[in-house]
Amino acid sequence: MEVEKGKGTNVSDIQGEDDLDEEPGEEIESAPPLKVGEERELGNTRIKKKLLKDGIHWETPEFGDEVTVHFVGTLLNGAKFCSTRDNGEPMTFKLGEGQAAKGLDHGITTMKKGERVLFTLPPDFGYGAEGRDGVPPDSIIQFEVELLSWITVVDICRDGGIIKKIMEKGERNERPGDLDEVLVKYQVALVDGTIVAKSPEEGYEFYVKDGHLCSALTKAIVTMRRGEKVKLIVQPKYAFGEKGKDATDGFPSIPRNSVLNIELELVSFKPVIDVTGDSKVFKKILKEGEGALVANEGAVVTISYTARLEDGTVFEKKGVDGALEFITDEEQVIPGLDRAAATMKKGERALLTITPEYGFGSVVAERDLAVVPPSSNLIYEVEMLDFVKEKAPWELNSKEKIEAAGKKKEEGNILFKNGNYQRAGKKYDKAVDYVSEDGLFQDDEQKLMKALRISCWLNGAACSLKLSDFQGAIQLCSKVLDFESHNVKALYRRAQAYMETSDLLSAEFDIKKALEADPQNREVKLLQKTLGQLQVESNKRDAKLFTNMFARMSKDSSVPIKKLKVEKAEHDKSEEVAAVGTECMGDPSTPSEDRMAVDQS
Repeated sequence: MEVEKGKGTNVSDIQGEDDLDEEPGEEIESAPPLKVGEERELGNTRIKKKLLKDGIHWETPEFGDEVTVHFVGTLLNGAKFCSTRDNGEPMTFKLGEGQAAKGLDHGITTMKKGERVLFTLPPDFGYGAEGRDGVPPDSIIQFEVELLSWITVVDICRDGGIIKKIMEKGERNERPGDLDEVLVKYQVALVDGTIVAKSPEEGYEFYVKDGHLCSALTKAIVTMRRGEKVKLIVQPKYAFGEKGKDATDGFPSIPRNSVLNIELELVSFKPVIDVTGDSKVFKKILKEGEGALVANEGAVVTISYTARLEDGTVFEKKGVDGALEFITDEEQVIPGLDRAAATMKKGERALLTITPEYGFGSVVAERDLAVVPPSSNLIYEVEMLDFVKEKAPWELNSKEKIEAAGKKKEEGNILFKNGNYQRAGKKYDKAVDYVSEDGLFQDDEQKLMKALRISCWLNGAACSLKLSDFQGAIQLCSKVLDFESHNVKALYRRAQAYMETSDLLSAEFDIKKALEADPQNREVKLLQKTLGQLQVESNKRDAKLFTNMFARMSKDSSVPIKKLKVEKAEHDKSEEVAAVGTECMGDPSTPSEDRMAVDQS
């Protein structure tokens, strides 16, 4: 009856076999599915699998999982040597831990829930030369197996510290992150069954990054799906360790170095997104939106919202009837609301937390319902009622693309004149997207397209220079020069960027090339003069650097010579030590620091 008493399986044994070219089940997965009554060999193992009854779904267990099976083991002559059918009690064991015949472990990893099969195992995947009760040595054996269910077992920290058994699988594939707010239900017990902690009936809500109860809880939660139920076996270092935990809320204390059994359910979670990437605008999704599309930059959005201060004071409210409509990335609302709206789906409801940098800053803001004090953190509950996205380049014909690019360029020019270089640069980038080389244009359109691209690249480079993004300026100017190798503006602006990055040789090359194209260009001549001053200063710095370097080398090289002469003087007792020092200082073969410095000058 006890299949585990035979020649066992270890995961390392299976993975180390030379004759296993495929992972368990790989041959089955890559070949057409077995039909009832068909038999197939699993890879190169010589294990045969005959399908007697098809299973459901597509998942199969893995090594480490706890499977529950019915089985009947027989010899080829039909003699039965073990069975769970006799008493009607299925057997539960962990795959890959030597509790079953080697080939049985391997075969079960190819089975679906409810599937019934007949495995034929060669001796080296059965009970080998040793045999077992009812199985002679070197026997080919058969197992009729029905896979009733299995529990996925995960070693969360890969050190045995937190073992997770999945009792009920969750929905979809999303798992909570460190920023997300989770709602969980749990019960914590000692090994003897004493309950030492329990969540309220409605569950407990907290942010993952803040943690709760013990570290094992948060480490497990980030591996779970919404609705998933698990059992955790937690070693002391991930529980309460050496200190234990005092009795609280009517629950007994947790002794030091206690192993805990935790039943945990991830009821739900609200994703929290760092909108700006600097932890200054957070969006907590209260209700998922429709589909996959988000508003994005340049969309016309319609939102309703309630805006509060941290103390709960409502300072502005826009309902469905008086909803706010604006274009994202056009500075029509505060930056935090603008940036967050661009990430929202239609129908999405979210809670925004906005710091002053993305709110009203350090000034007083008089709003509809209240005054917002300087440097206030803001809370917006927002619903995306609708949005109309800006048409993408591929949705436009060639004429529309050129018109759209021209419009974006003009918008960029206005922003540049107003000193808004960051947004101006974005407008130029968008303009170029509309007239990329991928488009199909006629000859006259090709000329307009090229002129627009070059103009926007040059203007973008000017923005990059203003923003001290010198590498960005170099890249944009280089794009222009790939088309027009003597474009004076591109050479001039690239030379400026090279000078800022101390690449004076490249700057000199670009300036010379620009003057070849336009010898009388005043700006280029002034830049050449500035470059000359920088080169003089650079040469002075280099000269001083080398002088100091050679001076140090001279000083260091004089030390061993002096040491040798002192040793010689000590050996020669007929002379005074002081005289030796004088001789050394006067030796013309020993360069002094001053002489070396003079030579280098």
